[in-house]
Amino acid sequence: MNTDVNPAQARAVLADDERLMREQLRARLAEVWPELEVVAEARNGLEAVELVELHRPDVVFLDIRMPGLTGVEAARRIAQLPAPAAEDGADDDAPVPEIVFITAYDQYAVEAFEQGVADYVLKPAERERLERTVARIRSRLAARAEGRDVPADAAPGVPLQQLLHQLQGRLEGSPPRYLQWIQATVGASIQMIPVDDVLFFISDEKYTRVQTAQTEALIRKPIKELVDELDPKQFWQIHRSTLVAVKAIAGVTRDLRGRQIVSVRGHPERLEVSRSYNGLFKGM
Repeated sequence: MNTDVNPAQARAVLADDERLMREQLRARLAEVWPELEVVAEARNGLEAVELVELHRPDVVFLDIRMPGLTGVEAARRIAQLPAPAAEDGADDDAPVPEIVFITAYDQYAVEAFEQGVADYVLKPAERERLERTVARIRSRLAARAEGRDVPADAAPGVPLQQLLHQLQGRLEGSPPRYLQWIQATVGASIQMIPVDDVLFFISDEKYTRVQTAQTEALIRKPIKELVDELDPKQFWQIHRSTLVAVKAIAGVTRDLRGRQIVSVRGHPERLEVSRSYNGLFKGM
């Protein structure tokens, strides 16, 4: 993905198990966003994830109900895809693509989308609704390209992982269950650490560091798995490699390069916020 994409040069992947729906959406997008290049079409959720990893589009349109992986499950995997290799000219801060869900009229889903970072389009794609969605996406892409904060009327309402957890629970008809304890290595021993005591998690290639006010421990579980197992109201992802406890956030400042930096209560560590998650701290 081009991290400094111009909205006029944006690229998209469409995912819907119904060919006619893909054709109809492509035709409507050509009307309201003629500069958008649709680089691939997927017939199911797993194929959507593979095509997004291959093409690195700026926007992904996902049918919310697809075989194999639902649109929500696919979005959760897409949000945790590793950044492209350095030789491709990308860095670890490569942004998550804009997510747009395609859905039949479903009031619970629409209410959740209205509050979240992802957008939605009703089936069949209505021109007026699609125009509003496109306007918001173009505004976010333009802000990203120019290094500006996302305009308030286009900014996310809740963290992406929180919205996706909410939608997943509603689709499954049952509330998600979250981790209460972390089994971690501390020196030569194994300890059970209450999740409520954790200040933040930081991953490298092999291990994830679990930091409390008194203890530093290691686990082998990567951030992309922890995101699905921790309460998203309790922990916010601020970088592909970092989760921070909301109650541990003391403040957010900007460094000389304009990056948002989180200071942590009870610990001297300062945590960088990647561009994909700048919207968590509006107005900073």
